[in-house]
Amino acid sequence: MLTSKQRSYLIGLSHELDPVVQIGKNGVSPETAVSTEEAFNTRELVKGAVMKMAPVTPREAAETLAGRTRSQVVIVIGRKFVLYRPFKEDPKIILPK
Repeated sequence: MLTSKQRSYLIGLSHELDPVVQIGKNGVSPETAVSTEEAFNTRELVKGAVMKMAPVTPREAAETLAGRTRSQVVIVIGRKFVLYRPFKEDPKIILPK
């Protein structure tokens, strides 16, 4: 579980990120979960965007993806969300205590 200080730190890091996951009219499909999992192979923070035609809310999409990828929801704001999952070996992001 992330503390508010850790969450704030991750939010600051996520500002410069572009969304790499897009949720469209199919919602959170198995393919979306696979592409998110692949994104976590190269990065610890993943930003996603939910299109207006999506059948799910941004909060629902973020929580579903977090559950399927064993990650944590950092923030949901507007139609964007950020997920965090540290690398198992040699994490690059060092969270404040």
